[in-house]
Amino acid sequence: MADVNRGNRPLSPHLTIYRPQLTSITSILTRITGNALLLGAILMVWWFLAAATSAEYFATVDGLVTSLLGDVVMFLSLWALWYHTLAGVRHLIWDSGAMLDVPTAEKLGWAVIGGSVILTIITVIII
Repeated sequence: MADVNRGNRPLSPHLTIYRPQLTSITSILTRITGNALLLGAILMVWWFLAAATSAEYFATVDGLVTSLLGDVVMFLSLWALWYHTLAGVRHLIWDSGAMLDVPTAEKLGWAVIGGSVILTIITVIII
């Protein structure tokens, strides 16, 4: 049935009404990094399959993976891995019922962001 009063009802608040909060931004970023990790994994599987196929095919794929674009993708994949891991630890802490108050949750959000950047840089320096 058609709703005849549809135009008379108020709309629910939208993203333009609410100020973005750090916890919501980090939650969205966790979902994005989870999906981005899949793309990095596909690139690595492609590289391994090329290595198992032939020397010429491997040279082509290896040229892409070791190019500037490949380096950027691998660097961002490394950051996404650290970010997603730390965000998962944060959610494990929240699942235990700890640190759920707003100031502590914001500190955990900044810790996840800062920690992922620091761990990415340390990993790149060590490797």
